[in-house]
Amino acid sequence: MKRPCALILLGLACAPAAWADSFRCGTRLVVEGTTRDQVTTWCGDPTDVREHYTLRPPIIWYYGRPVRVAGGGYIEVLVETWTYNLGPNKLMRRVTIEDGEVVDIETLGYGYNETRNPR
Repeated sequence: MKRPCALILLGLACAPAAWADSFRCGTRLVVEGTTRDQVTTWCGDPTDVREHYTLRPPIIWYYGRPVRVAGGGYIEVLVETWTYNLGPNKLMRRVTIEDGEVVDIETLGYGYNETRNPR
């Protein structure tokens, strides 16, 4: 009876530490690899957009595996961080897009009602 418990504990210890997050927009599921255009079409415009550029070494895909190019220098890649506020009853999402493709999705706290400042 001790062996099954040990096997279960061993299986849990070997499980990945964190699961990739996802983001549902209606019936569509946004996951890593989704394009920027798909996210905009499925989810609409984000509440907040932040952009910056970062330098990355060039990578060539060879038989499905990424291979760094030796001596190739660095290339500029656009990194966008989109925040979706889904209201006070739902959790907000932060979507990171690099070079037009979703690379990370974070779940934030509950959203808020957007109040407009009357002037």
